[in-house]
Amino acid sequence: MTTKEKTKEELVKAEIRKYKRIFKDVDEKKKKVAEGLFEEAAFMKITLKELKERIDDEGVIDEMQQGEYSILREHPAVKVYNTMIQRFLATSKQIVDLLPKDAVKKLEDGFDDFIKDRDV
Repeated sequence: MTTKEKTKEELVKAEIRKYKRIFKDVDEKKKKVAEGLFEEAAFMKITLKELKERIDDEGVIDEMQQGEYSILREHPAVKVYNTMIQRFLATSKQIVDLLPKDAVKKLEDGFDDFIKDRDV
């Protein structure tokens, strides 16, 4: 079997499946509301990854030609990234808010417990 890079569509679908697994035991009405959010969040997550790679490759500053001289400006991908990350975080919060409180506890990564238990 050959390994190939997944298309953006395949990556988005994989993200949507992750969200659906998290919501498998959630009330059907909440699932219906959440499904549109899954699609948007998945698309944004994959797009943010692409933007981040582009920014890493090309840098945060872009040189733009203006006739006989050039000016330095913020790379256009940085502006898009900054706007989209805020929308992604808002959408993610909406998704988490639809989960039952006990399900949110299960999703925590243990970082808070680590901080509480460490020696100061």
